[in-house]
Amino acid sequence: QVQLLESGGGLVQPGGSLELSCAASGIDFSTLVMGWYRQAPGKPRILVARISPAGTTISPNAVKGRTTISRDGAKSSVHLRMHSLTPEDTAIYYCNADLPGSQTSYWGQGTQVTVSS
Repeated sequence: QVQLLESGGGLVQPGGSLELSCAASGIDFSTLVMGWYRQAPGKPRILVARISPAGTTISPNAVKGRTTISRDGAKSSVHLRMHSLTPEDTAIYYCNADLPGSQTSYWGQGTQVTVSS
């Protein structure tokens, strides 16, 4: 059984930073494309960052420059760091794992990040 367990999040002050972690189990982590998505109230779920098994990363322009995604093969985990947060970053953040060459995609349960003073 594949599981993605997220940790981190919570209340962050404007201008602050966040660090989220996601631990994968039940699957060969080395083959997975890992990603973080977020969904604000009333809005669609959108990409924050993705990282390939080889470590190639992508992020949309809206968050590029203040977002870092990394993976730890030894711990089967992926990490997201963001800085210079604004209230517009408030959302539920989801960990995602894609199996290349298939239609298979896995999601974590989500973790709330609220940026507010």
